[in-house]
Amino acid sequence: MRVHAVSLSSTIVAVVVASIAAGCGSSSTPTTPTPTPTLSFSQRIQTEILTPSCASCHTDDGRSPAAGLNLKAGSAYAALVGVASTGKPGAVRVIPGNPSGSYLVQKLEGAADIVGLRMPRNGPPFLTDAQVALVRQWIQNGAPNN
Repeated sequence: MRVHAVSLSSTIVAVVVASIAAGCGSSSTPTTPTPTPTLSFSQRIQTEILTPSCASCHTDDGRSPAAGLNLKAGSAYAALVGVASTGKPGAVRVIPGNPSGSYLVQKLEGAADIVGLRMPRNGPPFLTDAQVALVRQWIQNGAPNN
């Protein structure tokens, strides 16, 4: 009985080693990762999120924008990326590559240490999880002005 068990174990090991060796010597073309499409600030962030959900309060059309933050098209990018928050000392609105450290994301998610209310202030409903994820992805991608 012991001889049979050793023989079976040897056979299993041989099959596993042969399978690994066959995979290593494969002449198939290596797979390349699927490129991630560039997330457009103007088409996705501005048009789908900022304009409909934020620009009604954060605009300079006929008044001073709330918190001095102008989020209308053509002005929003310059008012967000690398700009210090006027509401929370030491906070930066958008830190390219760092969504969790960006005060914009903290305000949209309603983090515990934000100053004032969660945005948009007329919520709930607030932005959807998918919309916040889109903002996070844009920032993670380096917050390009495209």
